[in-house]
Amino acid sequence: MATWSEFAADEPRLATAIRLLMQQYGPGLGYLATVRADGGPRVHPVSPVITDSGLFCFIIDSPKRRDLERDGRYALHSFPPEESDDEAYLAGRAHPVTDPTKVGRLASDLGAVPHVDWRLFEFTVDVAMVAQRGGSTGHYAAAPRQPAVQVWLDPTSGSVSHPVPTPVAC
Repeated sequence: MATWSEFAADEPRLATAIRLLMQQYGPGLGYLATVRADGGPRVHPVSPVITDSGLFCFIIDSPKRRDLERDGRYALHSFPPEESDDEAYLAGRAHPVTDPTKVGRLASDLGAVPHVDWRLFEFTVDVAMVAQRGGSTGHYAAAPRQPAVQVWLDPTSGSVSHPVPTPVAC
């Protein structure tokens, strides 16, 4: 399992594309999929935080937090851009951050309210993917791009515990 920093060092262009899609509306926005106790999926919107030191998420007391505490497997998908069908996908494991200095620094930097029952999780990366299907990007008109899918698998992982999405032509 690679940290965000290790992944970004190995594939900086892919990491930048994922970061742009996750933060396209300002703060991070994505859909977090977790594994319920009965093995089924649970999906909720979250605000992932991508810094130079890692990929994090503050999770309030909720079924999704209990899922991560019990079974750290996750998948994170970007919100769809308004002007294209581009998407970013990450999968790996979430781990509670217990270092009070790290928690305090991130909470302070990001304005996390101290009187709310939240926990900070760091997400490692086993799989990263960006699908760019053409059209304009961001606030600038651009020439249409050819559809492209980039996938990164953690080279240090002996096996991938998450299925890799198969690109499908639409």
